[in-house]
Amino acid sequence: MGNKREAAVALQYDQRVHGAPRVLAKGSGWLARRIIEEARAKGIPTREDPVLVEALMQLDLYQEIPEELYHVVAEIYAFLYRLRHRASLAG
Repeated sequence: MGNKREAAVALQYDQRVHGAPRVLAKGSGWLARRIIEEARAKGIPTREDPVLVEALMQLDLYQEIPEELYHVVAEIYAFLYRLRHRASLAG
């Protein structure tokens, strides 16, 4: 692993309640691995994006993402939508 720091951030978005996605969980090391394991166990797709994770790690828990990150997070949600759509067509 070298000096690469393993980190993970989980986002939650409910447009009926929040204006933007918010940080649901975040951590590094063993906590990052646990976040990823929980996502996979629940069938939630994961995506590696070290630059985005670094930016999201600066936010507080339950804080909505800033406008500067809307575009990149929207791309991730579009990616997840496409994955779910493909899975529903296959299943």
